[in-house]
Amino acid sequence: MGVAEYEFTVRPFVTDDREAVAALWRLVFTGDPPWNEPNDMIARKESVQPDLFLVGVLGERVAGTVLAGFDGVRGWVHHLAVLPEFRRKGFASLLMDRAEEGLLELGCPKLNLQVRGSNAEVIAFYESRGHAVEDVISLGKPLGRWRRDPI
Repeated sequence: MGVAEYEFTVRPFVTDDREAVAALWRLVFTGDPPWNEPNDMIARKESVQPDLFLVGVLGERVAGTVLAGFDGVRGWVHHLAVLPEFRRKGFASLLMDRAEEGLLELGCPKLNLQVRGSNAEVIAFYESRGHAVEDVISLGKPLGRWRRDPI
């Protein structure tokens, strides 16, 4: 079955989605670092471009999410997730389409995202959508309470 056989809709996150979104992220993003604790991420995204916090629902059930943001230079996408039993049905593509539309409306010229290098299946998904692996190095630095000073 493809997306046409389902009542899958994409809409902005609402407070009542919190528990289902947190459960989805805990299921899909096992091993996420502590700064990606779902309830903390939800609270932060609700305060910054909340219209780009999208959920995909089947009936009343949250079955997918995507977070997008635009900093004035580049757009970013985070936590594209679909419940395992609903993968390969076009839901991730619909979520990405809506995120890209929202970024375009803000004047975003380019979309960036990060994927773990070992996740070949997800890399192939993004390549099928026109993304290309770029010759860049991703650097990160935990801030605030997540920072660990060097020994």
